[in-house]
Amino acid sequence: MKKTIKLLSLTLLLGSLLMIYSCSEEFLTKEPPGVAAGSVMKTPEGMESLVISVYERIQNGQQSMFGAAMASDFTYAGACSDDCYKGTSAGDQSNFNLLERYEALPNNPYLENRWNACYDGVARANVTLEFLWETQEGASPLTDDRAKSMEGELKLLRAWFHMQANKIFEKIPYVKTSVELGDLAPEDVPNTDAGWSEIEADLQYAIDNLPETKINGEAGRVDKWTALALKAQAFMYQNKPGEAKPLLDQIISSGRFSLAPEFYYNFDMENENNSESIFELQCSTSATAHSAVNGSGCNFHQLGPSSCGGWGFYQPSQWLFEAYQVDDDGLPILNVEDRVTIENDMGLDSEDYFEPTEHPLDPRVDWLIARRGVDFLGWGIHPGNDWIREQPNGGPYMTKIFMHKRHQQVLNLNGSGFYNGNNFRILRYASVLLWRAECAVADGQLDLARDYVNMIRERAKNSTPVMGRCLVYQNITSDSPVDWDQPAANYLIEPYPDVSGLYPFDNAANAMKAIQEETRLEFATQNHRFFDLRRWGILEPVLNAYILHDQSFRSFMGGKTPAVFRDGEDTYWPLPQSQIDLQKGVLTQSSYY
Repeated sequence: MKKTIKLLSLTLLLGSLLMIYSCSEEFLTKEPPGVAAGSVMKTPEGMESLVISVYERIQNGQQSMFGAAMASDFTYAGACSDDCYKGTSAGDQSNFNLLERYEALPNNPYLENRWNACYDGVARANVTLEFLWETQEGASPLTDDRAKSMEGELKLLRAWFHMQANKIFEKIPYVKTSVELGDLAPEDVPNTDAGWSEIEADLQYAIDNLPETKINGEAGRVDKWTALALKAQAFMYQNKPGEAKPLLDQIISSGRFSLAPEFYYNFDMENENNSESIFELQCSTSATAHSAVNGSGCNFHQLGPSSCGGWGFYQPSQWLFEAYQVDDDGLPILNVEDRVTIENDMGLDSEDYFEPTEHPLDPRVDWLIARRGVDFLGWGIHPGNDWIREQPNGGPYMTKIFMHKRHQQVLNLNGSGFYNGNNFRILRYASVLLWRAECAVADGQLDLARDYVNMIRERAKNSTPVMGRCLVYQNITSDSPVDWDQPAANYLIEPYPDVSGLYPFDNAANAMKAIQEETRLEFATQNHRFFDLRRWGILEPVLNAYILHDQSFRSFMGGKTPAVFRDGEDTYWPLPQSQIDLQKGVLTQSSYY
C-alpha cells in the first residue's frame, strides 16, 4: 500500500453515488462523470480500493492529531501517564492540559475527537462490508477465498476501532452493519459494556479467514497473525491470561517473528516492516501530501536543526528518565524508593555548565529520550535549553521515536517538513513475549517468565548504543569536540541471572513487577503505558507517586490531583457530551461524571 495505492475517501464516494446531473431522461441510467459510482465499486478492483479507505482511518489525518491520536495514542497512553508531559508551552492546546491533569469533563473536545475518529473508522468498515456482500450478489464478485479474507480484514479493523474506543470510554456501543443489526438502527445501539464479546467474535472471524501471508504482498495489510495478536491483547486487557496464552503460543511457535537485531530498528525508517512487526502503519510523504502518523510533526523539536517545523509536544518526564537507571549488575531498580535522583539541566541555559550523569543507564534510554549532551539522531549533540520550546513548562527532554535520522531527511519530501514517512509499529513481537511472560507468572512458571523477559533484555544488550561522547559541558555547538568511538553515556544492561528462585523471580508478585518494569523500559513513549497501568491494577498508586515526585521538578505538576482516580475504580474518560445529546436515551454517561 505504501507509496503506491491512492487512498479513497469513502465519505465523498458515497455522497457521489447520490449526485446525478442531467437534462435528459438518460439520468435514469447514465453514470455521472468523474465520480466513483456503485457499479464501479462493486467489482474486485473497486472493493480493494474501498478496503484501503478503511485502513486510512487508522492514521486519521491532521484534524484530530491530539484528541484522536489513534495509532500512536501519545495523548492518552503517554501524556496522561507517567511517561511524558504534554510539553510545548503552558497555553498551547489548553484542552490537552485538562486531560493531563485528569480534569477533563464531558465537554472537552479532545474526547469528541477520539469518539468521532473511532466511529468514523467503524462506519467505513461497516459500509464496506455491506458493499462487499452486495458485490458478491452482483455480476462481478470476488473469488470466495478473497471475499472471506476481505471480510476478515474489515472485521479485524472494525474490532480495532472499537478497541481504540474502549481504551478511553469504559462502556461503548458496538456498532455493526445494518444487515447484522436487523431492526436495530446503528444510532440506537446502547453502550451497555466494553464490547469485548463482539471484539472477540470479529477477531475470531479474522483468525479463521485471513491468510498467514500479507494480502497482495502489501506490508501494511493485516493477516492471521495480526488477528491472533489483537485477540491476545484483548484478553490481556481483560486480565484473562489463560485465554491469551494459546494465541501467544501459536504466534511464537510459528517461527514467523523474531526480535529485530537492533532495538532502534523499531523506530527507524530504513528498517520498517522488519521481523518484529506484526501490525504497522505505513507512512509516506510527497512534496504536497503525507500519510504520517499522528504525533510526528507536533512532537518534533520546535527549535534547533532538527525542528522541521515541529511544535515541541510530548516531553518525557524526569520520573521516566530515572526509571532507566540500573544497579552495578546492569539490572533495573524495581523499587522506586531505591532509585537515586539523577541530575538534569532543568533551569539551565545552554551556555551554563552541565555535566550529564555518569550513573549506569539502560542503553534504551537514549534511543527514546532526547537530552542534553547526547547526539540527537545525527542532527548534532543536544545543547539543552536552546532546543526546548518552553523548558519551565515541559522540562528538558524530548522524545525521539517520531523523528527521522538526519541522513534520512532526503526520504521525506513533504514541503513543510512537518511530517515524515516514518512508519509506526502498532503491534510488535516484543509485546507477544512480554504478554507470554505474564501468562507464565499466572501459571506459576517463574523461570519461564524470566526467560521471556531475558529475550527482551538480551536484544537490548546486543543492540548498538547511541554513540558519541561529548567532551564539553557548556556552549555546545556543531563544532564541539566529540569522541564518536565512545558510547554517549555510561550504559550497562544484563539479563536476569539464570538461577531458579533468585529475586525478582522468587515469587509471583516480584516477577510481575519485573515484567511490568521491562514493559515500561521497552515501550516507553509508545502506545502502551496508561492502559498497561490500568490493566495491571496499579494506575492510581503509580500516578500519585509520579505526581509527588515530579511536582518539585516541574511547577505545572504542583497541586495536581488525579481526581478521575479518586475512588480507585473509574479510570476512564467521560463520553463526549455532544454524543450524549445526539443519542438521548441511548448512551449512558458514567455515574462518576
